[in-house]
Amino acid sequence: MPWVQAATRADLDGRSVLGVRVEGRPIAIYALPDGLYATANVCPHLGALLSFGSVIDGYVECPMHHALFDIRTGVSDGSVTDRNVRTYPVKVEDDRIWVELPEEPA
Repeated sequence: MPWVQAATRADLDGRSVLGVRVEGRPIAIYALPDGLYATANVCPHLGALLSFGSVIDGYVECPMHHALFDIRTGVSDGSVTDRNVRTYPVKVEDDRIWVELPEEPA
């Protein structure tokens, strides 16, 4: 699985979530107190962009129907949908944020 540069720390600049496209894939990058995380940027329920949602206590809330997903694991809280959101490994080198993408999208 290749590591691909997704953003820089400056791109986050005080934001809790940033939506980007990485090799054509919509990815959301999150800045939590314990580090950076990445998920697919599309809600698996009805397709809203999670980067337009709110980050609350380690969860991202879908802006459309308020589904909650654990940012670290991608697991849905089950209140609106039982579908989970895909997560991606993240690493930071210098000020560059890298995301590890699978060879083929899920």
